Amino acid sequence: MNAAIRFLADLRRLGAGRDPHSLFDARLSVGERLADRVAAVGGSWGFIIGFGVFLAAWAVLNTVVLARHAFDPFPFIFLNLMLSMLAALQAPIIMMSQNRQAAKDRFEARLDYETNTRAEAQIDLLHAKIDALHAEIARMAPQQAG
Repeated sequence: MNAAIRFLADLRRLGAGRDPHSLFDARLSVGERLADRVAAVGGSWGFIIGFGVFLAAWAVLNTVVLARHAFDPFPFIFLNLMLSMLAALQAPIIMMSQNRQAAKDRFEARLDYETNTRAEAQIDLLHAKIDALHAEIARMAPQQAG
């Protein structure tokens, strides 16, 4: 939430014409950028397919190719340990990235709200001006007829 507040302050200081995505991304630390990259790779079809191929190769290597001297025989306890450690590290990293994306979404919603509020105020002002013009025309119309 602090990143979103800092971002909002920067945006107000620099003017609303700047791209909020570039401003938000410019404030990310190295760890935050790494977390976003891990989340992007870990949530891709390329990763899922590649990891599926790796798991199949591991199983074939330890059951068929190295049948008698397998370094991780069935039921693949070492592989299970590696997958558990990967999940234990990857899950919090992806959650950090999701939390940052949620903060970015909240910030964008706040900017949209502020923009809509300013637009509504400008529309109300235009309505008042048009109403004043109509009143002026109505006041002048009898004078023109007479």
